[in-house]
Amino acid sequence: MYPPEFEYERAGSVDEAIELLEANAGRDVELLAGGHSLLPTLKSGLATPDLLIDIGGIGELRGIESNGDSTAVGALTPYADVESDDHLWEVSAVTAEAASHIGDRQVRNAGTIGGNIAHADPASDMPAGVLAADATVHARGPGGDRAIAADDFFEGMYGTALEEDEILTAIEVPHLAAGGAGAYVKKPSPSSGYAIVGVAAAVETSGDTVESARVAVNGAVDHAVRLTGVEDALVGESLTESVIEDASSLAADDLDGANLMGDAQASEQFRVKLVDVYSRKALAEVASRL
Repeated sequence: MYPPEFEYERAGSVDEAIELLEANAGRDVELLAGGHSLLPTLKSGLATPDLLIDIGGIGELRGIESNGDSTAVGALTPYADVESDDHLWEVSAVTAEAASHIGDRQVRNAGTIGGNIAHADPASDMPAGVLAADATVHARGPGGDRAIAADDFFEGMYGTALEEDEILTAIEVPHLAAGGAGAYVKKPSPSSGYAIVGVAAAVETSGDTVESARVAVNGAVDHAVRLTGVEDALVGESLTESVIEDASSLAADDLDGANLMGDAQASEQFRVKLVDVYSRKALAEVASRL
């Protein structure tokens, strides 16, 4: 299908983009970054904007910068740059690994981290990685800059805490301590490569004992969520095979009452089972990396 007709503006800076959003308040406006989320929705008719604001050329939104105990990834940074960043693999492997699972090489060279997170597709890989990494999402609007904890960012299917006149500018991931490791694993859809279920995990230990754990899932429910029951069962324990198995078996409890996803590729019940299985896989990978 062909996309509908729309007006087009190209912003040269974040502030200019915000001014355009303010000037067009009340209209249906979409932001274009890498385009790999927006263009399919335009062609399918799921998005019919009055105005498209192209922010893809804003240089200040691109790049990866370490700031001592955290690393900031600009919103327009391509997945390929995140995937290939050796330092990020050392300090927040769950972030880099989630990016490495997105699409194919062409998509990873053009699609952007910020566009992915702002789109909040329930089957996308980055949201679970961002949650497990305990990231902070940075946004800018007419009122200035705002920091949003990842735990508060994803609100529902394609829904986030971003205001209509705000632009996601970066994600900031804290560095894991020396006794920490992370991993992301998924069962991909054979037709699209999106996650039927994906699980991200980041664990910090002291000696053999787990001091903190963050485990998040995408694909199973209408937005990425943490598996707090699994996390609680890990703290104070060693990452043995039996502990991982017992903790992962609690994943279904965390999904009780959630808006489960189900389709021709995997029913709701099968996805719940997959969350158990892929929680074990993610945690086993973390244990092998510690």
